[in-house]
Amino acid sequence: MFNIPTVTNQFGHLIIDKINQKTKPLGALGQLEQCAIQLVTLFSQKVASEDAFKTFAPAINKPTLLVFAGDHGVAAQGVSIAPSDVTSQMVANFVSGGAAINVFCQQLGWQLEVIDCGILHPVTAPSVHNCRLGSITKPLNTDMAMNTAQVLQGFNNAKQLVQQLSHSGCNTIAFGEMGIGNTTSAAAIMAAMLNLPAQQCVGKGTGVSDDIVTRKITVVEQALVLHQLHLADPISLLAALGGFEIVHITGAMLAAAEQGIAVVVDGFICSAAAMAAININPAVKDYLIFAHCSNEQGHRLMLNALDVKPLLQLDLRLGEGTGAALSLPLLQAALGFYNQMASFADAGVEQVVS
Repeated sequence: MFNIPTVTNQFGHLIIDKINQKTKPLGALGQLEQCAIQLVTLFSQKVASEDAFKTFAPAINKPTLLVFAGDHGVAAQGVSIAPSDVTSQMVANFVSGGAAINVFCQQLGWQLEVIDCGILHPVTAPSVHNCRLGSITKPLNTDMAMNTAQVLQGFNNAKQLVQQLSHSGCNTIAFGEMGIGNTTSAAAIMAAMLNLPAQQCVGKGTGVSDDIVTRKITVVEQALVLHQLHLADPISLLAALGGFEIVHITGAMLAAAEQGIAVVVDGFICSAAAMAAININPAVKDYLIFAHCSNEQGHRLMLNALDVKPLLQLDLRLGEGTGAALSLPLLQAALGFYNQMASFADAGVEQVVS
């Protein structure tokens, strides 16, 4: 369903040499240098020759952040501080421009899109994309959250959205989510994929009590036992444990990689989707930039398992794509120094040898 080009490193020696010739000690810009290497590598995949590459100035074009919303039947199992009604209320808040993600996108230059993947109370607004797979998933500890046909439909929806953005010139995309109960779903996906006990994967989410955390652990354990025969295949796993929004994010990551778009990965929920995407097609990983490590207990374990280093550590636990949004200035700074910073030869500065 997704034909993802393998990222080639044909200009790797030129990229590293250009960075090392900048007026700074070797490696002095730390993670920004690695970020520049990844972005320049991704954006230069279609450059035809070394001569063309030498005049190539990579840039982030039309950065777009998609917030996918979906409701979870497991929310009724006592795993959250809020009822499912809040998902729809927050979608309305996104539409009216009042959420944190609206503020950050407006401040930092992201185009924001909101997608209804299946919320209990649809929000009627022209700006909300209708990609509904239902009104709410089934409780994952008592039933399959959805069927595989819904997973595949979610992938198709996501692919169409991403293709439209690609055709408009977008080359950098991020995903956020809204869905009461979705940290339980993400923890179950994490536990299944990493073969870890539920207690290492379940956290406080939006800030629940210790009693609710205990309930979440029980629910995840029940789900893992119930669906043990469905956990080897990533599509079946998403049907058993996922959410409508998580399915769409997984598909959108795969679709973005297929289009050669850089993907900025947000927090715990989006990282769970990234694990599923990598399981489906490992080539997607080279397109992923991990924005931050959230304050959700399992997220650091998840990032370590993926062997990735996030750009930020801000103790965020809001979701919505807020961490991904905040990383955009760092991505722009990485390309900024790569394109505009003088070399030792240009500046007439004696080269520093570390």
